[in-house]
Amino acid sequence: MNNFKEHSREELLKIIEVYAKNWLAHDGCWFLAAEEKYGMQTAIDLDEKSWERFAVSEAKRIMTEFDIPAGGGLKALEKAFGYRLYAAINKQEIEWVDENTLVFKMVECRVQKLRRQKNLPDFPCKSVGIIEFSQFARAIDPRIKTRCISCPPDKAGDFYCGWEFTIND
Repeated sequence: MNNFKEHSREELLKIIEVYAKNWLAHDGCWFLAAEEKYGMQTAIDLDEKSWERFAVSEAKRIMTEFDIPAGGGLKALEKAFGYRLYAAINKQEIEWVDENTLVFKMVECRVQKLRRQKNLPDFPCKSVGIIEFSQFARAIDPRIKTRCISCPPDKAGDFYCGWEFTIND
């Protein structure tokens, strides 16, 4: 049995990274199995349904564990992004356009980066991302509106995917 209290800070950070990579690898293995059995479009449809549920679950758990208030607006969303599993393995940036608009960019995406290293086309994750990011943001605060700036198969510049979040009080 592992007693995390006995680990150094560096070991704990490494554990978080390994857990996040394992989670992402499992997600990829699940998707590939669905694709092999049912084809790409059905696998994407199943992935969308899965993310619709998981994004809400992840947001609620983050809110509970890190005292992020429901209905906390874009500041709460910004804080929650830092606790997502992605944050441990993907390079992300957040930019405030104004007090009612936040832009999130996935500057480095482990999934797409690995696909490119294998000379595979980008995974067309836009439809899944729209559901995932919208559901995550709405779980934080139902007033938040989500807009995709760019996500594969779209071609982006210096980032893999970008999302705009707005709130009007």
